[in-house]
Amino acid sequence: MNLKKVAKKAKDHKYVLILMRHAKTEPSSSKGDFERQLTDKGLKQAKRVAKGLRDMNLVPDQIDCSSATRAQQTCERMLKVFGDDPKVDYHKSLYEESIQSIFDVLAGCKEKRHTLLVISHEPVVSLASQWLASTASDPSQLDLLNLGMTTAGIAIFGSDIPFRKWDVHQADLIAVLTPKDF
Repeated sequence: MNLKKVAKKAKDHKYVLILMRHAKTEPSSSKGDFERQLTDKGLKQAKRVAKGLRDMNLVPDQIDCSSATRAQQTCERMLKVFGDDPKVDYHKSLYEESIQSIFDVLAGCKEKRHTLLVISHEPVVSLASQWLASTASDPSQLDLLNLGMTTAGIAIFGSDIPFRKWDVHQADLIAVLTPKDF
């Protein structure tokens, strides 16, 4: 996928949402699933995606992140690239496997926020992406969502409607990207 074309399409919209699955984690933790840590590969993935978004001029002004350890570590690694500008909020609801949690984040987003990054988990990220994508979205990109989101994978959406007014099948699915795309 041509990242310059993706960036250009994103800039055609007033509001850009980036839904992201956390980066690669250890397979298990003695403390339970919630406490699983990123692997070295996961740390590299998060940094790579953050640099790619920065290079595409898609640094978020707000990040809403699952409070699970692996999602927080993904966010923290990305903030090292983004700097201190994004406002960050952590939500346990983004861990609890509910598509509604994504819609709740959108509903609570202030109109002054134009680029929003949500870091969550599978299958919530790919399922929410399918619900958000308009029927006019590129079928090949929609097919990628059916496969599920890879670790540190992102779906980029655009709309001229403020996030808090988004409803199902209203956003333009611009791209589905993996860390390897950057």
